[in-house]
Amino acid sequence: MKIRSIESLDLRGKRVFIRVDFNVPIKDGVVKNDKRIRSSLDTINYVLSKNAKVILASHLGRPKGGPDKKYSLLPVGERLRELLNRDVKVADDCIGDGVKKLVADMKDGEILLLENLRFHKEEEENNENFAKELASLCDVYINDAFGTAHRAHASTEGMAHFVKEKAAGFLMLKEVKHLSSILLNPEKPFVTILGGAKVSDKINVITNLMKKVDAFVICGAMAYTFLKSLGFKTGRSLVEDDKLDVARQILENAKKSSVEIILPEDHVVAKDENDEPRVAPSLDIEDDMVGYDIGPRTINKFSTVIAKAKTIFFNGPAGLFENPKFANGTNEIVKIVANLKGVTTVAGGGDTVTAIESLKLEDKFTHISTGGGASLEFMEGKELPGIKILEE
Repeated sequence: MKIRSIESLDLRGKRVFIRVDFNVPIKDGVVKNDKRIRSSLDTINYVLSKNAKVILASHLGRPKGGPDKKYSLLPVGERLRELLNRDVKVADDCIGDGVKKLVADMKDGEILLLENLRFHKEEEENNENFAKELASLCDVYINDAFGTAHRAHASTEGMAHFVKEKAAGFLMLKEVKHLSSILLNPEKPFVTILGGAKVSDKINVITNLMKKVDAFVICGAMAYTFLKSLGFKTGRSLVEDDKLDVARQILENAKKSSVEIILPEDHVVAKDENDEPRVAPSLDIEDDMVGYDIGPRTINKFSTVIAKAKTIFFNGPAGLFENPKFANGTNEIVKIVANLKGVTTVAGGGDTVTAIESLKLEDKFTHISTGGGASLEFMEGKELPGIKILEE
């Protein structure tokens, strides 16, 4: 995959439209986590250094196809001003005569943040006329929003057809570089750690990686579907009963491919989330209990496998880590991976990233993907529309 880099374009004095991912948590009009905004600064500053006009566009949340103050990008504009230490104008829309005038009046080196793209239902519909309106605002299109690259929306795919010069920003390039390297040429042994609630969310990743990995470490609630498929009792744990045959098939395929699938061998259980947790020492879980986390034996078992790896892809928590009572398994795996030396470690998925950030271990990973769904689909081997349109 060869996508054009922002550095290959002459941006001087041009109107540069940058599709960013500013879909950040906001509470009481204040940005609560600015990681995604900070991730875009390299690209924004590079364009500013070329004395270009910077037009930024993003979605925020899931408004119902119309203006909604709760989803306004005004607080993002405020945080961006602080981070850049310069003025950022915020438009009250993303298309229309008012926006055209704001763009026409821009001087070189100025920044305009458009209002939430999803205030128009045409954005998610990838409506051609809406895409053309966005395209009319610029001379150059840059996509730096990897987190939305798996969506064929007007701002991520449609408008790029109507802008002659287009390229990927630095964040997009970084994502593609790191994910491609572990997908196409991972140093062996390659271990993939998959957690989270559902096997169904990870089937395609497992299938695509089956010929590439040496071992899958399976944790989170999805492990209970595998354990039940093997005949173990899972109590009231979350199980996808309609995926038991799929789990058996995955185990069978792994055996044929000489790939290890490592499952938990003890659990942290409770009657419900408010109950006091205890360790269930065997693979069977009592009928009235729910498995919420992996137990100490499992952590040791996983640690042994992970320690041998030279490449690791980590997506999904090991338990209900949002509840501190059941966060130990996830936290311990994060620490084990973070402390490896000379190993390529790539993590993705919102919950996984949250766990890493809460332990302040971001700097210990080779790469932390900003795109949950996008990084999973990339690892599934799917063609992402927002990247495909940037290919040379």
